[in-house]
Amino acid sequence: MTKTAHLRVPGATLYYEVRGTGPLLLISQSGEGDADRSIDLVDQLTDTYTVITYDRRGLSRSTLNAPGRGVTMDEHADDVHRLLAELTDEPAAMLGCSMGAAIGLHLALHHPGQISTLIAHEPVTPHLLPAAERIHHEAELAGIQRLYRREGLAPALKVVAEVLGIDPANPGAEPDLTPQPMTPERIANFGFFIEHDFTAVIGATLPAAGLPFTGTRIVPAAGRTTARTVFDHRCAQELAGLLGTELTEFPGGHNGNTTHPRAYAARLREILHAPAG
Repeated sequence: MTKTAHLRVPGATLYYEVRGTGPLLLISQSGEGDADRSIDLVDQLTDTYTVITYDRRGLSRSTLNAPGRGVTMDEHADDVHRLLAELTDEPAAMLGCSMGAAIGLHLALHHPGQISTLIAHEPVTPHLLPAAERIHHEAELAGIQRLYRREGLAPALKVVAEVLGIDPANPGAEPDLTPQPMTPERIANFGFFIEHDFTAVIGATLPAAGLPFTGTRIVPAAGRTTARTVFDHRCAQELAGLLGTELTEFPGGHNGNTTHPRAYAARLREILHAPAG
């Protein structure tokens, strides 16, 4: 059974879904991903977790009060804070993928103790990188925005895939998965992601030195097949170094949660069941 609801937050209305039974696990998706994007993964988890998925503000059913205004990373983190506060008084686990992982890091810093464990899978967080590398990748994101405005979505997505180490033609996905179609809604979500969420990532400030002291168990993670030199994997590497821990490997690549949902769920359970420390 799926519960669907809306939550009013400053400047927006969030759509969210709750499935399953057991400890709370919130999934914050990457890119254009809305509450439905992780459905194959969620189906593997609802026997033992109460899984929360949601549309980030500006995507699908989560509407902005002023649509042209854009969004910030602090607003994204505050949205998750308010969503969790609506559903529980206890610390919850969180899986953040790419953009979702960046949101999780901001949440851990701004609201210590609200997240018990954050699995940060390839966080798109330039402030984790050395200065020269950060500046390079922020310029790279801004360049993709300009390409999108000039030539449209298809050329921009090609460069996004290269930057994040994604091979759309060879995802190596688990068998028997039904690919999610490129619907008009997904196209609109990709447009918002590039136009507004990229700006949020570029403009964000993250006092990363505070991350080891949030009280949240942060698990830096990366896909097994993600190239070690690409932006998102480098962010995960730097996060692991900052926390003094090893980088945790998950099946698949940057989008392993959608291409390898069964194996990804099994790995997720291992991490969440493992003792802290």
